Parts: sequence; C-alpha cells; structure tokens
Amino acid sequence: MRDFLDVRIARRQEEAEGIISLELVDPAGGWLPPFEAGAHVEVQIAPGLSRHYSLCGSPQDRRCYRLGILREPASRGGSAQIHQGFVPGTLIRISLPRNQFRLEEQAAHSVLLGGGIGITPILAMAWRLHALGASFELHYCVRSRARVAFVEQLAQAPFAERITLHVDEDGRRLDIPTLLKGPDAQRHLYVCGPGGFMEAVMGEGKRQGWGAQNIHTEYFAAEVDSTGSGFTVYTARSGQTLQVPEGQSIAQVLLEAGIEVPLSCEQGVCGTCLTPVLEGIPDHRDLFLTDREKAANDQMLVCCSRANSAFLRLDI
Repeated sequence: MRDFLDVRIARRQEEAEGIISLELVDPAGGWLPPFEAGAHVEVQIAPGLSRHYSLCGSPQDRRCYRLGILREPASRGGSAQIHQGFVPGTLIRISLPRNQFRLEEQAAHSVLLGGGIGITPILAMAWRLHALGASFELHYCVRSRARVAFVEQLAQAPFAERITLHVDEDGRRLDIPTLLKGPDAQRHLYVCGPGGFMEAVMGEGKRQGWGAQNIHTEYFAAEVDSTGSGFTVYTARSGQTLQVPEGQSIAQVLLEAGIEVPLSCEQGVCGTCLTPVLEGIPDHRDLFLTDREKAANDQMLVCCSRANSAFLRLDI
C-alpha cells in the first residue's frame, strides 16, 4: 500500500510552450517529507487516474515540491486535466516521493543530460551536486526556443555556469560523441528525455566503452508492443484462470475480470503495476526493471509485458 499526502497548489507558472510548473506545499504550513535527487511523486488527478512526475526543485528545500508538467499532444487525460484544472489553491493528493533514478554522490564527475521535459529530475540532481560541492556539468537539449522551460530558474541558479543549452533550431545540437569521449570508471552519466534522444546517448555511450553501471536513465514514455501469441494467466489470490489474447495487456484482462490492478503510466515506465511471478517465464517489455531483475523472472509489469511460456501464475 502506498503512502499518500494532501498538498495545496501554491503557485502555477507557464514555463514554456505546453509546459507548466506547480509548487506544492503542506496545507498546514509545515515542511514536506524529504526526497532524494531523481525522485518522483504519483499525482492523483481523478478517480482511477494518476500520473508520475519528477521533483525538479532542490532536495534541500522542503518548503515545497516543484513539478514540471508537459501537456502531451496524445494525452490520455492525465496531463491535459492537470493543465486545465490544477490552479493555485487546489488541494490534491500525491504519493510520498519514490526514487528509481538515484544519484551516485561519490562520483568524481557527473554528466547530466536532460532532453525536453526530461530536464526535471536532472535539475534536482544539479541542486544536490551543487550542495555537495561535487564536480558536474548539465546539458539541456530542446528542439526550439519556445520549448525552453525554467529559464528564470536556470539563469539564477548558483550553478548557472555549469549549464549548457542546446537548441536544435539555432544549430546548436548536442555533440554526443565529443561529450562522451573518454569514459572513466569514476565518471557517471545521467540521461532523461524522449526515447530517441535517450537511445542516441546510450548507444554512443556503449560504443565508446561506457560501463552499464555508469549510465543511469529514466524514461517518461515508451511505445507498448502488445503483439505475440496469447497465453494463460492464473491469479493465485483470486483463483481465476484468464486468457490473454494478442493485442490486449495482462492488466486489461485482469481489470475486465474484476481484479484490481494499480496502474499509472501503462507504458512499462513507472513500475506501479509491478507484480510477483510465481510460475512461468515473462516476456519483459518494460523500461523499468534492470537486466538482472528481468533475468530473475520473479516479477513483471503487467501493463506491457507478456509471456514466453504458455502459462503464468501471478501473485495477484
């Protein structure tokens, strides 16, 4: 069971084309729970609808949580409802901060890369590294000037001289091969942004010999592939045997059978629907579990993953 808290929207600001920021505070005026750089919260938008957003403020400042939210062009209701209805004074419910994008604070040097709205967790990392007096550089990549968010915050940050802005339409694209030249065991890379941007960075990192343990990633969205043969799922807690056809996710089949499934991103990114596997071999199609966790085959994300065996027994 997740722990949630009620917060009030103290401030809303239009940051860039299609991007707003929200400042969330304790309604009673107290400090909010601590969080780590790279952490996110789950925002309850409407009954049965929640989304995960990264905290982009300084972990040292517990007076408020700061979120940056892009209105997705193909929004399924989450970001659109926030942009339309989340205004100052509104009380909302969020989860306690959770972190799957942790910072290696002992690294000799950190390279922070944010593509588009992927800058949000990267900003929190920069604040933390600055507080530690650590060596780092931050690269913020956008397609156009209109999409540059947090302009005022970036200009006034005490680490502003460590920030490089790369704007495609200005002809100032990030030179990834040059940036990643010379991998070192004490040099860590953090990247968050659109899938194509992340794949380009990670691919170049691997070509240049960066170790997997030195490349840290967080995806905001992913394409869900529901192709493949059907299979059978047995739910250990409710004792139901269900058929999962091609084109339909395990989560969808479970919900249709009246089995409650916690969902948020529905794209294999956030980990909300992580479910223990008691028998069978999952076909992992998520971007949440590590390669080692996938190899163990003892848990899976039912919103997107399928089966490599004819039968799965799940602890749900």
